[in-house]
Amino acid sequence: MWSLVLMGVAGLLVGGAISFRQQKSPRWVEVVFYILAGMSLLAAYLLTLPAS
Repeated sequence: MWSLVLMGVAGLLVGGAISFRQQKSPRWVEVVFYILAGMSLLAAYLLTLPAS
């Protein structure tokens, strides 16, 4: 369940990064959004791993 929520958050963050690119915002804002999206996808993946 939480992995689906985190994947949705990652999608919103990527959309935000694309939006900031179109608005000619500073480059670091776009990079931060992409990094946060990557971290969200990593967390979603780690939640799907079986507990050991």
